[in-house]
Amino acid sequence: MKINKRYLAIFLILLIIEVFIALFVHDNFIRPYIGDVLVVIVIYTFIRGIIGRKIKNLPIYIFLFGVLVEILQYFRIVELLHLQNSRFFTILIGTSFDVKDIICYFVGTLILIFWEVINKE
Repeated sequence: MKINKRYLAIFLILLIIEVFIALFVHDNFIRPYIGDVLVVIVIYTFIRGIIGRKIKNLPIYIFLFGVLVEILQYFRIVELLHLQNSRFFTILIGTSFDVKDIICYFVGTLILIFWEVINKE
């Protein structure tokens, strides 16, 4: 496993942006939509940073992971596991299913696929 410093740097920058959005942006567009688009890219840059090489179909796998999380939210997994009092898990997993989140994950996935195509990765 070879660390890719470029992707780790991008990951850290995007993670800081995501945390800033989560803590300080309380609007009806950036937080719910841009934040969800960015989360796919954050996960991608983290994985590429620690793996250090291209993983075939990685954007698709991340999208499917996001859809899985949304499905778990639909079935109220946090409550089923009795974790609703844990701020960590309610933030990490989320508590409300929304099809718009899946659309945002899809947009993030398209951005990553476009990124891989223009960078010939």
